[in-house]
Amino acid sequence: QVQLVESGGGLVQAGGSLRLSCAASGRTFSSYAMGWFRQAPGKEREFVAAISWSGGSTYYADSVKGRFTISRDNAKNTVYLQMNSLKPEDTAVYYCAAEYKAARLGVTVRQYDYWGQGTQVTVSS
Repeated sequence: QVQLVESGGGLVQAGGSLRLSCAASGRTFSSYAMGWFRQAPGKEREFVAAISWSGGSTYYADSVKGRFTISRDNAKNTVYLQMNSLKPEDTAVYYCAAEYKAARLGVTVRQYDYWGQGTQVTVSS
């Protein structure tokens, strides 16, 4: 079992940057592909980015491609989401998620086995 705790959210002006972190418990972190999702008020949770267990493969939603970067440090059991050039439409609660021994990177909520509690990101115009 994996427990996930996100941090790094906050209030930022449009055009600014934030770095989210997701710390995982357990000794088998490197067995999990990791993803970031977000959910704005009144909307469904949507895929943002994913990274393979080794960090060798990444995948992004079109809406964040070129602005966000996902990375991981298996020695620290942590996955990161660097968010640059933030826009008001990026405002949401951001969640990290873990998928055990994923054959390929997941982009849907149901593909992931464990979820964090979320961290709020608010981008002002």
